[in-house]
Amino acid sequence: MADKTYHLDIVTPTRTVFSGEVTSFSAPGYVGGFQVLISHAPLLSSITVGEVKVVDAAGKTSKYATTGGFVEVNANKVTLLAETAERSDEIDVKRAEEARRRAMERLAKKEEVDEARARVALARALNRLKLAGKKSSTVQ
Repeated sequence: MADKTYHLDIVTPTRTVFSGEVTSFSAPGYVGGFQVLISHAPLLSSITVGEVKVVDAAGKTSKYATTGGFVEVNANKVTLLAETAERSDEIDVKRAEEARRRAMERLAKKEEVDEARARVALARALNRLKLAGKKSSTVQ
């Protein structure tokens, strides 16, 4: 399967989250999700809050919650520079639930809150909970 793989790096300001050979990479682009396979055309794209999905050379799928960043694809090498990226099994569910609760409280106090910022915080929390496999009764 080595002939169908390419190199992927997922990097945040604090650490390298993933570095290795993959067969597929999917990300939440601002204008829609996209997938990168071997021999993809060069690309530079921004991404938004959502799910990054990676299929490694052994066929194992990993999912990451991200809050945005940039992806560069060039010569069978992909680099994701992410604001944050957490593997789904590493998400602190309690912390994500607390962030969701705080964002909901802020949105309820419309007159004294930056609504756009609260909505982004809510989207981040709901994304983390979704990827951690926890259902949330809150609709975005």
